[in-house]
Amino acid sequence: MSLAAPLPFIDLKAQRRRLGPQIEQALARVLEHGAFIMGPEVRELEAQLAAYAGVKHCISCASGTDALMMVLMAKGIGPGDAVFCPSFTFAATAEVVALLGASPIFVDVREEDFNIDPASLKAAIPAAEAAGLTPRGIIAVDLFGQPADYRALQPIADANGLWILADAAQSFGASFDNRRVGALGDFATTSFFPAKPLGCYGDGGAIFTNDDEFRDVLHSIRVHGQGRDKYENVRLGITGRLDTMQAAVLLQKMTIFDDEIAARNAVAERYAAGLPKTWTVPALLPGRTSVWAQYTVLVENREAVQQALQAEGIPTMVYYMRPLHTQPPYQSYPQVPCGLPLTDRLSQKVLSLPMHPYLDAPTQERILAAVNRAVAA
Repeated sequence: MSLAAPLPFIDLKAQRRRLGPQIEQALARVLEHGAFIMGPEVRELEAQLAAYAGVKHCISCASGTDALMMVLMAKGIGPGDAVFCPSFTFAATAEVVALLGASPIFVDVREEDFNIDPASLKAAIPAAEAAGLTPRGIIAVDLFGQPADYRALQPIADANGLWILADAAQSFGASFDNRRVGALGDFATTSFFPAKPLGCYGDGGAIFTNDDEFRDVLHSIRVHGQGRDKYENVRLGITGRLDTMQAAVLLQKMTIFDDEIAARNAVAERYAAGLPKTWTVPALLPGRTSVWAQYTVLVENREAVQQALQAEGIPTMVYYMRPLHTQPPYQSYPQVPCGLPLTDRLSQKVLSLPMHPYLDAPTQERILAAVNRAVAA
């Protein structure tokens, strides 16, 4: 058993030490002006995020899940509709489709980037139609920080009259073909859950669009479907607002976001150089950058490796041990006819190592040494 102190998987305390005074001052300003709901910081954050992503509009909201839900509500998704999404993802992606009475259609992923497989998507569309469903859209999840293959997905969407929602909960700050996440797909969403590359101190999310009318509908849905004032309701909506306190935190984190992305990439490069050659390490595909929300490798004997690393104070995580199509709430929904073999295989082999901007070289060397000992054993 190692005597070294256990390492954090994500070190939010290190970021707190860096930004503590600025965040405290920002929160004090909110306490002073008292506009706790939709205060000036919310509008400032939306403007900064839209400019950063390179789109006309950012609509902040209460969580990444609310962001997905609001987009689907604005598109009128409901019973009889099919929305295609990977099974190898967090539950929120498919959950919002099912909650609206529509059918998530589960599609396989590719091993090289863990993202939705265009070939599997092609096969799933006629299967949905054969089941009596109307294909409406695609939720392309940018898993672990690297954008999905929008270059391959867009022609499929165009040929079948589908829109693409880029689920960028793990990839905000990354880019594809020199376009930042937020400007990919027909619209995009992200999450500000504390563990995300850009995270607040609670829940939060955002939607990105260039469509003025769509923005207006989202503004209405965000506040109970309001019309000209909060007591006129013109559609069904939710309580989807981002708290002003969280906006104030995010504004401060935006000041160091690009620096943290660069640090994450340095960590990823050190991992790639030092991990065992028998492991499959993630690689950036052409035209893409990543924010490395997670650093996920493929390993044999995962449980033994995890136990060996835990004994040396090295935490690991498995994203995702049980794909959605195998879990009780989703087993009745359709999936691509040829099955999801890559999703099933990846769920048995993926392992995520500590990843955050403050993982310095000596600490990472400790992790790499422990990994190589575990593999040798």
